[in-house]
Amino acid sequence: MKEQFAAIIEAMGEDLSRPGLVDTPKRAAKAFEYLTQGYHQTLDEVINNALFPSDSNEMIVVQNIELYSMCEHHMLPFIGRAHVAYIPTGKVLGLSKVARIVDMFARRLQIQEQLTTQVAKTIEQVTDAAGVGVVIEAKHMCMMMRGVEKQNSVMKTSAMLGDFRDNQATRAEFLSLLASK
Repeated sequence: MKEQFAAIIEAMGEDLSRPGLVDTPKRAAKAFEYLTQGYHQTLDEVINNALFPSDSNEMIVVQNIELYSMCEHHMLPFIGRAHVAYIPTGKVLGLSKVARIVDMFARRLQIQEQLTTQVAKTIEQVTDAAGVGVVIEAKHMCMMMRGVEKQNSVMKTSAMLGDFRDNQATRAEFLSLLASK
């Protein structure tokens, strides 16, 4: 990657021998590896056996999970937060693992719509939940820094599975909990 970043910087017309750019290809490659580390993680590593028996069958909500991702269309960041809820059926996921699942998928080249669905389906798969709801709201640099340059636009996506899709009261409870931030 270092060599590829060097080629890109030179293609822009910059001089790689300039003091500020001498180590930039190496730093950019290291940063990009970090920003896309989700490709090198597995769900088993992320969960790390943090699935626990529980009698709870009430909604669990983890709100305001910060996320940073890279738009797969322009390779520019989008930054936001995820809100994840599920209704357990005998087992609950360790609290930090919900955020780690969000990060695993966010740290890949991505579109927000797909990220939202991936998180919901994964939480459903791992917990065997009766239902899962995920809402993600984010600002996209590809829309803010280029193109239409709209600084205050926020994209919101949702994925509702199981009881969150089939039961209007469950969906309404989740959305009302988000509104009472």
